[in-house]
Amino acid sequence: MAQQKDVVALLRQQHQEIRRLFGEIEQATGTERTESFRSLVRLLSVHETAEEELVHPEVRKLPGGDKVVEARLSEERRAKELLATLDDMGPEAEGFDTLLRELREDVLAHAAHEERQEFPLLHKGVDEKRRIAMADTVRAAEAIAPTHPHPGVEGAAANVVLGTPVAIMDRVRDAIRKAVGG
Repeated sequence: MAQQKDVVALLRQQHQEIRRLFGEIEQATGTERTESFRSLVRLLSVHETAEEELVHPEVRKLPGGDKVVEARLSEERRAKELLATLDDMGPEAEGFDTLLRELREDVLAHAAHEERQEFPLLHKGVDEKRRIAMADTVRAAEAIAPTHPHPGVEGAAANVVLGTPVAIMDRVRDAIRKAVGG
């Protein structure tokens, strides 16, 4: 059943998980907070990469799609910059909570814009069989996507050229952090 989920339903589910993780980070302390934040960084990073590689190009093909995608890319750029700053700082750093609130506002506004503008275009303009295939492709792309934000790497072309080397570096970074308990 879950495999039959279309791309719109999959991305909406991820938006719910992103909302949940923000709440968890705000309530948690210590190691639990760090782990929740690392989960959020990873989910946001792979989610946006998959959207940039697969969803946005499909939406661009639809009437009015270019304008919608350009607005979403602008929002994503700002969110990636904030997320990269927070990722470098870590949850215990001074000023983290202030930037986290900014990121939350930006990300949730972005998700709402996608849900109100981009997803209806996909639902109306792309047949169900294609949307289901897109969900499978999004899951596959996320399995190999970078796990940290990389501002300036936006769009399908940039992700194709830089995605794999960046993803490898991210996964090494993740392994090192896990090994040293950070």
